[in-house]
Amino acid sequence: MKLQESNVFSFKFNWVTYPCALVQWFNKVSDCADENTGMWIIHPSVHDNGTPNFAVIHIDMVYHAAHLIPVYGPNFIADDIKYFHAYDAFHSFYVNKFADYHAFEIVL
Repeated sequence: MKLQESNVFSFKFNWVTYPCALVQWFNKVSDCADENTGMWIIHPSVHDNGTPNFAVIHIDMVYHAAHLIPVYGPNFIADDIKYFHAYDAFHSFYVNKFADYHAFEIVL
């Protein structure tokens, strides 16, 4: 799942406030971690018709953060790419389990 600060919102129903998040789901590329890095590779989940798999979830369902590293490939990266375009510019990502052991000890 990908969650950005701008994707957090809330709504009220029957005088109860529900804090929510719009998330984009990811799937594993294979059933084992990458043999060179030891990290899992994921890619954005899509429906059968090719549209991105998004969902609205309660904010309490967010378990922990994940640090994603793009799988760069053999081509050069454009000079004008911005960090906030990374999820759109790359097709798959490593889940970095080495960034912070305590934060990511439960990752995959």
